[in-house]
Amino acid sequence: MELLKGLDVANSINAELIAKLEQDKKKVPQLAIIRVGERPDDVSYERGATKKMEKIGFGCTSYVFDADIDNESFQKEFDKINDNNDVDGILLLRPLPKHLDEQAVVNRIRPEKDLDGISPVNLAKVFAGDESGFAPCTAEAVIEMLDYAGIDLTGKKVTVVGRSLVIGKPVAMLLMKKNATVTICHTKTRDMAAECRNAEVLVAAAGSAKMITADYVGKDAVVIDVGINVDEEGKLCGDVDTEAVAEKASLATPVPGGVGSVTTSVLAKHLMKAAQMRK
Repeated sequence: MELLKGLDVANSINAELIAKLEQDKKKVPQLAIIRVGERPDDVSYERGATKKMEKIGFGCTSYVFDADIDNESFQKEFDKINDNNDVDGILLLRPLPKHLDEQAVVNRIRPEKDLDGISPVNLAKVFAGDESGFAPCTAEAVIEMLDYAGIDLTGKKVTVVGRSLVIGKPVAMLLMKKNATVTICHTKTRDMAAECRNAEVLVAAAGSAKMITADYVGKDAVVIDVGINVDEEGKLCGDVDTEAVAEKASLATPVPGGVGSVTTSVLAKHLMKAAQMRK
């Protein structure tokens, strides 16, 4: 089994963006990252996104609010950032604390600045196949990895495990846009292992540590692991038991070092697109 590492894919995207920025230095794209509180995963993602923007040459400003900020104050602060003409794109780190009205923000974020595809407008565009919108970055990172590996999805049987609006459903739409034949599995699927074994490409986005074992993987399948979990030993792992599927899969992505490491490069790609559209 060959490992498809995210760093190679990310570097390819980064190089393309750096070249584009060199061609047009009049306007440096500007990202706003909005974080509430100090959740370790939010802080880590913010740090990674900031480093990526700096590496490419984009501007990046973090707006950090106390976890106990009241809803009215947060909504007002969000509106200021949302309406700021100097901001080309917004990354809202979610979930927000429960006392904040997250849906109000999701509904109000300007679609042209919504880089992670959370607004109803952008989700509708993904489902309609309208490329003027933004898909969730992680979902698009899956497609970037398959493209980089040179996998032609036309007519291929692809199974997606998971049906969330963050990954499962949008990645299914992006796969169908590539002319794949897509099956979505979820907690109510009967004999999920059999459904997965039929797939030539398997995308695991269930959020369950190492649930995809050898029994779920067909011979020479391509396995894309989107899960980020912590195993019983406290180590980071994906939804796929990589060691268990090694003898059956032809290609697989590791965790860590797989899809997650491509996500911030997709975010940067979306920021460039947002800045160009606003221009």
